[in-house]
Amino acid sequence: MKTPWDTDVLVVGSGPAGASAALLLATYGIRVRLITKYSALADTPRAHITNQRTMEVLRDMGVEERLMREATPWELMSDTTFCTSLAGEELGRVPSWGTDTRRHADYLLASPCSMVDAPQTITEPILVQEAQRRGARIRFDSEYLGHEQDAEGVTTRYLDRLTGTEHTIRSCYLIGADGARSKVAETLSLPFEGPGPVAGALGIIFEADLSRFVAHRPSVLYWMLQPGAEKEGVGLGVLRMVKPWHEWMLMWGYEVAAGPPELTEAFIRELAVKLVGTDDFEMRITSSAPWTVNHRYATTIAKGRVFCVGDAIHRHPPTNGLGSNTSIQDSYNLCWKLAHVIRGTAAPTLLDSYDAERAPIARQIVERANQSIADTGRILQALDLTDTADPAKLDERLAARKEPGPAGEKVRRALREAIAYKSYEFNAHGVEHNQRYTSTAVIQDGSEPEQFARDPELYAQPTTRPGAKLPHSWVTHRGRKVSTLDLGGRGEFSVFTGIGGTAWLDAAAALSTELNLNLRQISIGPGEEYEDPYGTWAELSEISDGGVLLVRPDLYIAYRRLTAPLSMDEARLLLSSSMKAVLG
Repeated sequence: MKTPWDTDVLVVGSGPAGASAALLLATYGIRVRLITKYSALADTPRAHITNQRTMEVLRDMGVEERLMREATPWELMSDTTFCTSLAGEELGRVPSWGTDTRRHADYLLASPCSMVDAPQTITEPILVQEAQRRGARIRFDSEYLGHEQDAEGVTTRYLDRLTGTEHTIRSCYLIGADGARSKVAETLSLPFEGPGPVAGALGIIFEADLSRFVAHRPSVLYWMLQPGAEKEGVGLGVLRMVKPWHEWMLMWGYEVAAGPPELTEAFIRELAVKLVGTDDFEMRITSSAPWTVNHRYATTIAKGRVFCVGDAIHRHPPTNGLGSNTSIQDSYNLCWKLAHVIRGTAAPTLLDSYDAERAPIARQIVERANQSIADTGRILQALDLTDTADPAKLDERLAARKEPGPAGEKVRRALREAIAYKSYEFNAHGVEHNQRYTSTAVIQDGSEPEQFARDPELYAQPTTRPGAKLPHSWVTHRGRKVSTLDLGGRGEFSVFTGIGGTAWLDAAAALSTELNLNLRQISIGPGEEYEDPYGTWAELSEISDGGVLLVRPDLYIAYRRLTAPLSMDEARLLLSSSMKAVLG
């Protein structure tokens, strides 16, 4: 059927947020075009830490295995190291990203997915190529100029940078995924909070074989306490592994007010020698550029038919590795809603829940990432330093940690505690998994406010409370293990119940026909299609065998009933009213 639009959804930007939006919409059968002002995809590694929640999203998209083949595996991400230089003294290590024996079980219990280190130069092409394969149309060298929206759609102007000509695209909806200098967000006049640019940093990519310094202590990040290292930037000097152990990113701060230094080859070599701790290595510089450490988030992230995702709405340093992860999860939250509205199976009011659910997350992750930079200052405090301007004093305080007696013991203890505190950056499992939603797309069940048994930033707490992510549990299908997360998603709602929940399954089948959508029916228990031989689902589900969970396409709980319905009619009434409330 001919529509009044050139495409259902236009996406501006090809980074992780835009590329994942294009892939999700194409997967859901929605016509989508993506434009980017650039002539190619990412040529620098930028974002890299890919956490479990994002891997779950990529798993649902069907690209998890391909990314794992190309990324650096979990076990090589292990020990974040603090030192004076790679060849110098170690101050301490933080077992990171759940690789610590004491924490690893928490991660394995929370998700069927592992973490990986996947630079943007790997992730972006995978997402864009797969989006194209599934029907998305991608246009490079096309610069967004502005848009106008009306009751029927959005008209977007863009510049063809090859020919210099202007064009328009008419779409039902527009997604602004055009990064931290987002023109879409600017055109929308989105309100932002936060101080904005708070520091300057240099990002230098180079190739060098440094395996003799690091292969025995594999990590993604090596933090250097050097004179001047704490000035702005990300708190200390950093060498980040891009590809083990021959491609690296060097990060070093500069004062925003003074502007970035001239990035000559000699200047970069001097910095690299300082952080490596010797000049006995060859290097090839592949790129260098200054960038800004931001502290800013949008308090409203959508207006009318236009939605912003990713760095366009949350601008923060790379600490905690939250950037691309949150960006992809923004798109995961939004795109199923757009798909249902465009198909006519949901009312446009469903889209209001995107702002209600993701704007609080934007603030949370911006505050967390900036707090992690501030927390790095504890290391200087442990050494009784306010700065590192005086190299002699720095050496003196570093030597103090080796002294016998109470004074030396005090320094050692303080330094251990300061470095261990960085777990709030490198093992913030709860920040990744404990995101809770409150909106019209979540039907609260009257439960008491959630109480966290452990630190909610460090530890994931699975729950089936409405507004929480469906817990992962290994169940079996014909004897083969499968995650509960694999039973839902793929753009569809699902109903989870067990023995005694037949009425819910029948109600879901009837409702699928009534609402013209596929409502998956899943029963878990002895003799059911899915069995629970480990008994973990019975515990994690927090409902009786005859209770029910209504799970959204993004694997979040929309509705929960703890007990079996009194009748078939009650099951139909409760499920129907819940679905209709969510869909608007």
